Amino acid sequence: MTGMKTIRLRPGKERSLQRRHPWVFEGSIGKGSADAGETVRVEDAEGRFLAWGAYSPASQIRVRAWSFDEAERVDPAFFANRICRAVALRQRLPINSDGVRLVHGEADGLPGLVVDRYGDTLCAQFLSAGAERWKPVLTDALMASTGSAALFERSDTNARGLEGLPAATGWLRGAGASTELQIEENGWRLTLDVASGHKTGFYLDQRDNRALLAAWVRHFGLRRVLNGYCYTGGFTVAALAGGALEVTSVDSSGPALARVQQHVESNGYAAAGSRVVDADVNQFLRNSLAAGERFDAIVLDPPKFAPTAAHAERAARAYKDINRLALMLLAPGGLLLTFSCSGGISADLFHKIVAGAGLDAGVNAAILRRLEGACDHPTTIEFPEGEYLKGLALLKQ
Repeated sequence: MTGMKTIRLRPGKERSLQRRHPWVFEGSIGKGSADAGETVRVEDAEGRFLAWGAYSPASQIRVRAWSFDEAERVDPAFFANRICRAVALRQRLPINSDGVRLVHGEADGLPGLVVDRYGDTLCAQFLSAGAERWKPVLTDALMASTGSAALFERSDTNARGLEGLPAATGWLRGAGASTELQIEENGWRLTLDVASGHKTGFYLDQRDNRALLAAWVRHFGLRRVLNGYCYTGGFTVAALAGGALEVTSVDSSGPALARVQQHVESNGYAAAGSRVVDADVNQFLRNSLAAGERFDAIVLDPPKFAPTAAHAERAARAYKDINRLALMLLAPGGLLLTFSCSGGISADLFHKIVAGAGLDAGVNAAILRRLEGACDHPTTIEFPEGEYLKGLALLKQ
C-alpha cells in the first residue's frame, strides 16, 4: 500500500509476528510512529515485511496486526470480508440460542472489536484505536452481513482508557429502539439491557456451562444450589431447570437480583424455590459456614480479579479463599462449578489455586470437567490469550 507509514522492530523482536501473534508491544519497536488507529507496515530490523497493523500511540500494545499478507489491502472490503467470515462461522456452530457472540476480537482477525447479537439487535464494543478509526466502516459491514435492525455501542470498558480513547455509548444504527431485550437460551427466556448490563448486556460465554449445570443437577439429583456472583441468574434458571428445589442467588447488585426473580417467574418456576440475597459473596460464604449450612451444588463466577498478570498474586489469594469456603460448604458428593475470567490467571494457575484451596479445606475433589467459554467465543492456536474464561467442575469426595 503506497504512502503507508512504517514501524521497524528491534532485532529479534519479529518472532511473535512470524508466529502470527497479532500484538506488538512498545518495547519491541525500534523506530517509527503514526496517528491513532492508522494502518502501518510492520517490518523486521532488516526491513522485511511482517504485517499490516493498527498503530496505537497511547497503548503498551503499540500495534495490533490486521493482516500478515503483504499483498492484502486494509480497506472497507477487507473489513467486510472479515465480518462475513466471522458471521459465517457462527452459523456453522451448534448454538442453542438467539444470543450469539458474532465477533471475538483477535480470534476473528479483528483486534479490538467485540460484537454480540441479541435477536435482531447488535451490541458492539470498539476497544482499540484501530477499531475506533474504522468504526463507520465496521458498523456498515455488520449491518450488511447480519440484516440486523439496530446496533448499540458499549465502548465503555477500561480497555478504551488504555488506548487513550474516551468512553462511548449509544445507538449507532436504529436510534430509539428499546435497550431492553429478550433472548432464548436452551429453551429458557432471559432478558437483558444492552445500555446498562455487564459487558454488552449478558454473559453469553457461560451458555454451554449453564446447560451443563442443568444436566448435572438432574443427573446427580442435586437439590440445594448456591449461585454466587449470580448477576441476573442464568445459572439460577439452569439449576431450577435441572430440578433443584431450592436455589440461593447471591450478588451485591439489587437491580441484578430483581432480574433474577423475574427470570425465575417468567420461566415458570415457583418463586418459593428461589431466594435472592444482596450481600458480599465472600462474607455470605463465611456466614453460611458458621451457621452450619450445606449445599449440594455451588457456582462461583466472580468478576475479573486479575485483569493482567501483574495482578495475579493478589487475585490468587481471593480465588483461593472463596474456593476454600465453597468446598467446605459442599455436602459430600456435592458439585462445585468454579470460574475465573481473569486474563492474568492461566488455566494451569487456576487449577493450582483451586487445588491449594482444597488442601487448606481438607477436601479432595474429582475433576468432572474442565470448563471454558462457549464455542462462539473461540480461542485460536495463534492467539492463546483469547482463553480468558476457564473453569473446573468438581465433585467433592
